[in-house]
Amino acid sequence: MTEVKLAHIGSNVIARKVIKLQLLFADQLGPHFQQEQKLLLPEVLSQFSKRKYHRQKAHLILSAIRHRGLDPEVELVSISSYRDLKGSAHSVINPTSYNQRKLANELGLEIHSSRGFVASEQEFSEYVEAKKGKRLVLEDFYRKQRLRTGLLIEGGEPEGGQWNFDHDNRLPPPKQQTLGATEPWYPKEDEIDQQVRKDLDELEAAGVEFAGEDGPRLFPASRSEALEALQHFVNSRLDLFGPYEDAVLKDDWAMSHSLLSAPMNMGLLDPLEVAKAAERAYKEGKARIASVEGFIRQVIGWRDYVWHLYWHFGEQYVDKNELNANNPLPDSWLELSGADIESNCLSSTIGDISKRGWAHHIPRLMIIGNIAMQRGFHPKQVNDWLVDNFVDGTPWVMPANSIGMSLYADGGMMSTKPYAAGGSYINKMTNYCSSCRFDPKTRVGEDACPVNAGYWFFIHNHQDRLISNPRISRSVYSMRKLSDIDELVAQESQRKKL
Repeated sequence: MTEVKLAHIGSNVIARKVIKLQLLFADQLGPHFQQEQKLLLPEVLSQFSKRKYHRQKAHLILSAIRHRGLDPEVELVSISSYRDLKGSAHSVINPTSYNQRKLANELGLEIHSSRGFVASEQEFSEYVEAKKGKRLVLEDFYRKQRLRTGLLIEGGEPEGGQWNFDHDNRLPPPKQQTLGATEPWYPKEDEIDQQVRKDLDELEAAGVEFAGEDGPRLFPASRSEALEALQHFVNSRLDLFGPYEDAVLKDDWAMSHSLLSAPMNMGLLDPLEVAKAAERAYKEGKARIASVEGFIRQVIGWRDYVWHLYWHFGEQYVDKNELNANNPLPDSWLELSGADIESNCLSSTIGDISKRGWAHHIPRLMIIGNIAMQRGFHPKQVNDWLVDNFVDGTPWVMPANSIGMSLYADGGMMSTKPYAAGGSYINKMTNYCSSCRFDPKTRVGEDACPVNAGYWFFIHNHQDRLISNPRISRSVYSMRKLSDIDELVAQESQRKKL
């Protein structure tokens, strides 16, 4: 879009075009974010000195920015601060974080409606209003999303005769080293990646600290790469996604997960196009209904839900700490040093994060989140650590997932009960326990599993709050009957290593 202004010079009238520049943030890189004819895309290397980013996350962000900058309609600028943009841009798509929205207002930008999500903020507000103060429930929101989009809907009814196939998607891992799914799509690094790696090396030499290992870029950094990754997943990997989406295999980091969260969160893919591609795979007979429904639920249900809850819960939500969890994150987490951890499930998960800056939702929730909640790690520290160390971590995506669902630090705003689990869950849904020095069935003693003992330690420490919750009160009564609970509490209070 251009605006024509007239400049009067003497008796002549000269037509002069004034180009309106639209500011792009690094999570608005897809074509569906372009409103104006010309785009201003800043690269701000100083951001990496403010927080300790995972090295591969920093690489992905820079690579994606520079790949987008190849477009002749994009003006790529390197600046020391976003505030250097004052007077340079005209408009922006409404940003995805509180800080970015404050910046947009400070820069005096014309703000267009949010994009990159299926439901608009107005539609979510109407959904909340219709609830009339009743508890918000993901399933309600998800069904409205299905009806609104028509995804997996036939004649006003859900495909397959039911809305949710979750009960079909809870299989434990198979008795083998890997799932046997088709290998994920991987990008080929190019000259841009080479220069990014060199620039990050120089930042490190200058004293900027990164977490995790450098490694080959594993996730899309351009629109064309993202489309390739999407098609590869829906054609070759989606069918096996559903049954084992909650299972974990030590030697199969990706299982049959899509690995599309990073390109979606950078704006390289629109979630609706992702969901529609999955639906086409079902209609073409390439993927079973349970897998397609489960995947679409994550994309248009859960992803949209946590985005809107970020705004609904408010800016101070990340400071919630209803369980008074104030223990600092251990050095093994901060340094992503799995070798310093004894329990196999946690050591392997921390090691996977170090190697790739990614782990799927079960290691995040039932290993990282579960253990962090058991051990009383400070919620804000956990949230920030997740944002910084995951390639798909953003200020909007983590709070509801970590403060709410993983840590129960919001006291139940997000979930009806804490997602606490012991060694039996880990033993059932992963293959970590068979090669672990701890016994998942043991609570007390040298072989006591830290997750198993940690579960009862957590229940004991918060029994006064949990006893009134009908979804977990039975565990409180069971804990009170344990003959070794005093010994267990003394043991876990003194535990130095996990």
